[in-house]
Amino acid sequence: MKYSVCVGPVGTVCLLLIAPAYAFETQRFSEAEIVGEQTRERRFSIEDSFLPLDVFSFDIDKDTLDEATLEIGTSVSPNLQLESEYADSPTVQPTQLSEIDQPYTTIGESLEAQSVTVITNVRVNLFGVGVDIILDAIEPLPSTTTFTLGNALIVEIPNALLTNEFEQVNPTEGIARISVENLPGNRVRLAITGTEAAPMVAVRSEAQALVVSVTPESVPTESIIEETIRVLVTAEKTPEDSLNVPISLTVLPEQQIEDAQINSIRDVAANTPNFFTTVGDRAFNFYSIRGISNSNFLTRDSVGFYLDDVPIEYFHQLFPGELFDLERVEILRGPQNLLYGRNSVAGVVNIISRPPSESLEAQLAAEYGTYNQRRIQASISDTLIPETLGLRVSGAYSARDGFAENILLDESANDQADIAGRINLVWTPAEDWNISLNVLGAASQDGGVTYVDVNQDNPFEVEENEIGELDLSVSAQSLRVAYDGSDFRFTSITAHNFSDVGYRSDGDYTAADLYSFNSQVISNIWSQEFRFHSPEAAERLRWLVGAYFQNRTFTIDQQQVEYTPEGAALFGIPDIRFGETFAEYEQTTLAAFSQVDFRPIDPLTLTLGLRYEYSRDELERSERTETFDGTVTTSGEVEDSTNGDTLLPRFAINYRFIPNAAVYGSITRGYRPATLNYSIADPTLNNVRQEESWNYEIGLKSSWLNDRLFLTLAGFINEINDYQVLLPNEQGFFTDITNADVRVVGLEAELRAIPADGLELIAGFGYADAEYTDYTNPLTGEDFNGNQLTYAPEYTYNLAAQYRSPGGFFGRVELQGVGLYFFDDANTIEQAPFALVNARIGYEFENTGIYLFANNLFDTEYITVAFVPAGVVRGNFGDRRTVGVQVRTRF
Repeated sequence: MKYSVCVGPVGTVCLLLIAPAYAFETQRFSEAEIVGEQTRERRFSIEDSFLPLDVFSFDIDKDTLDEATLEIGTSVSPNLQLESEYADSPTVQPTQLSEIDQPYTTIGESLEAQSVTVITNVRVNLFGVGVDIILDAIEPLPSTTTFTLGNALIVEIPNALLTNEFEQVNPTEGIARISVENLPGNRVRLAITGTEAAPMVAVRSEAQALVVSVTPESVPTESIIEETIRVLVTAEKTPEDSLNVPISLTVLPEQQIEDAQINSIRDVAANTPNFFTTVGDRAFNFYSIRGISNSNFLTRDSVGFYLDDVPIEYFHQLFPGELFDLERVEILRGPQNLLYGRNSVAGVVNIISRPPSESLEAQLAAEYGTYNQRRIQASISDTLIPETLGLRVSGAYSARDGFAENILLDESANDQADIAGRINLVWTPAEDWNISLNVLGAASQDGGVTYVDVNQDNPFEVEENEIGELDLSVSAQSLRVAYDGSDFRFTSITAHNFSDVGYRSDGDYTAADLYSFNSQVISNIWSQEFRFHSPEAAERLRWLVGAYFQNRTFTIDQQQVEYTPEGAALFGIPDIRFGETFAEYEQTTLAAFSQVDFRPIDPLTLTLGLRYEYSRDELERSERTETFDGTVTTSGEVEDSTNGDTLLPRFAINYRFIPNAAVYGSITRGYRPATLNYSIADPTLNNVRQEESWNYEIGLKSSWLNDRLFLTLAGFINEINDYQVLLPNEQGFFTDITNADVRVVGLEAELRAIPADGLELIAGFGYADAEYTDYTNPLTGEDFNGNQLTYAPEYTYNLAAQYRSPGGFFGRVELQGVGLYFFDDANTIEQAPFALVNARIGYEFENTGIYLFANNLFDTEYITVAFVPAGVVRGNFGDRRTVGVQVRTRF
C-alpha cells in the first residue's frame, strides 16, 4: 500500500510542515514502531528542498502514521514529496533530522518558512435560516480574522493552503455567493456575499474542520450566534486590516453610525478620541484634532475633509450639517502628508458613502422630537445591469425650531433646516475596471447665531433687533476610475466642489440698533489625482506613486458692516453708512508623492514616504466705503502673490509580534504653506509665514478573544514652528495673523468589546497638552508662553454600552465628555469640563426598528464659542436636551 504527499504548482497537498517566520516552532514525529518482523518504510524525496540531501528514510508503523510529527527547528520546502509503502526489509533505526545539516541557502528562503495547515475540502450545509460552511482540514485550523467589505463578510485563515478553490452562487435566500480561495503568503480567504448587506457569521473550530455558520443580514437577530469587531479600512488607499496601518485612527462603521445616530460631523467627533467640535450654531463652527484647530479660519484648514474623494475646504462653514447613508467614517490623527490630496497638519476625516447594492434594496428612517425636530433619510439601490452597472440614490431632510428665543421680537432665534441628495453610479465594464460617479447637492437655511452675555441667567434668551440668517448651497461631483490588474493598480480621481454661503447677523448682538454684519463667500475647487499602486496581492513589497493638482478660487463677494447713524457716531465715524471688503484668492497646489512598504520578515513592515508640494496664492482685494449722503470711496487695493515648496518625509515601522497584535512608530513632517491675509489692507502685513512641524508617534493595536475585544493605544509629540495664529482687533473681531511656536504632547486609547452576544462596550479617551512655547502678541506685547491653544480641550472621552437582544430589544447609553478648553490666547475665557449623556431604547422586528431617544439627557449647559466684542464676553451655547422617536426600516 502506498501513500503520496506532495506540494507543487498544482496545489495537491496532503502534508506540509513549515515554521512561522515570526515564531519558529518545533514539531515532532514519533519514532517508528516495529510490528513483528516487518516495518513500513517511509521515504522522503526532496526536490528543490532547503535540505542538503536528495533522499532520506526511516521506519514508521502505519498505525502511528496519523500521530507522526517531525522535529525540525528550521523549515522544509513546499516541494517536499512523501511516499509510504510496505517493504520486506530488516528493521533499521530512523534517520533523525536533527543529525542532518539543514541550512537555508538564501535569506529569502528563511523568510518564506511558515507552518501551513491543509484544507482538503469545502462543504455547504443548509440549516433553517442560513448555511454552515465546513472547511475540512488534516489538523485544527488556526485562529481566523473576520471583517466586512461592502456586502461581503470576509473570513481570513492564516498559515493555511486550499487544495481546490470553491465557489457557489445563491446557496440560500439572502446569500448571493460563497467563495474560498488561496491568497499569497499562505492565507485562505472565505468570502460570503449577502444580497442586501454583509451577513452575520459565527466561527467555531472542530478537531479537523472549521465551521462558519452564516446568517443573512435580514434574518431576525435571534438567529445571530456570534459577533466580531474587526474592520477593514482604506486609510492608506488600500483595503486592509486596521492592525496593519501604522496610524492612530478611529473607524466608525455603518452599524455604529446607525446605532449611535451619527448624523453630523459633530456626532463623529463625539465618538472619536482627541477630535473636538463646537456644537452650537452652524454659521461658524470650530474643531480640532490633537489640539490643532481651525481657529485661524483665514488660512488653510488644519483638518482635511473628504467626502467620496471630494476635498471640502472650510468644512466648518461651507458644508451642510447633515451626513447620511454612510458606509463608514475614518478619522486619521496627526499630519497626513502623503496620501490625501493636499497635506493636512492636524489630521484627516474621510467620509465614505454606501455604494450600490447587488440587488434591489430600499431604506427609510424618520424621526420627530422636541423643538419640532424632524428628520427623514431615504435610499434606494439596485443593479441596473447585473455585475456591470449599479445605482444608488439617497437623500435627507432635517429641520428644527431654534433652541433660543428672541424675546425682543418674540421669534425663534436659531432654527435650522437642511436638505441633501446624492447619486452613486458604479460601472464595471470589465473584471479589472471600476468606474464610479458620485454627485451631491445640498442646501442649508438657518437662523442667525445667538451670542449672549455668558453671565446672564438664561443663555437661551436674546434681545436682538435684527433676525440673522444663513443660506448655504453646495454641489460636489467626483469621478473615480480604478484599474486593478495583476501587475499594478491605477486610480484617477477628478473632483469638483462648489459652495456659496451668505450670512447676515445683528452685529452688536443687542436690542440697540447700531450695525449689522453681512457676508457672501463663494468657494470653487477643482482637483485631479493620479495614483499607481502595487497589485493588491503584493506581500513583501508594496509601493505607491502619485501626483495631485488642486485649484481653488475663494471669493469674498461681500464682507460688509452696515451702520445706523447711532452706531456710526458710537464708533467715531459719524458719516459712514457702510464699509465693505472684496477679495479673491487663487490658490494652486501641485504635489508628487510616493510611499513604499517593505516587509523583510513576515511580522515587520517598514514604510518610507516622500511628498514634494508646491503652492501658490494670488490675492486681489479692495475696500469700499459709502457715507450717508451717498459718497463712495475706494481704498485698500492690494494685488499680491506668494509661493513656496517643501519636501515632506514620513517614516514608519509596524511590527506584528503576534498575529493579533502590532506595535508601530512613525515620524512625519507636517506643513501649512505661506499665505496672504485678505482682511489686512497694508501689503507689508498680509504675508503669513509657512508653518512646519515634526510629529513623533508610537502605538499598539491588538485584537483578542477571536476579535471580540479590540484595543488600541497611541502616544505622540508634535513640535510646530511658526504656527499660524489669528489675532483679534480692538473691537474683538479677528483680522490679523501672526506666528508662534507650539508643542503638543498627548495620547489616545480606544477599546471595543463584545463580552456577551448582543452586548457591545465602546470606550475612547484622548489627552492633548497643546501649549505655546514661544509666543508674544505683537499688538499688545503680552507673553503667552505656556498658555494653552484655543479650542484645544485637555482631554476628551466617550463611553457607550449597547445591548441588542435575540428577542428584538435594543438599548444604548452614551457618556461623552470634554475637558477644560479656552477661547482666547490669554486663557482668560474658558469652558470648564463637562459631560453629556445620551440614551436610546427600542424594539426591532424583521427589517424594522422603533426607538425612543434622548440627547443631552440632563440638559447640561456649556459654551461652544466665545469672544469679547465691545468689552463684553459673549458666547454661543451648545444644543439643549432633545427627546424624540425614530422609525427605521429596510426592504
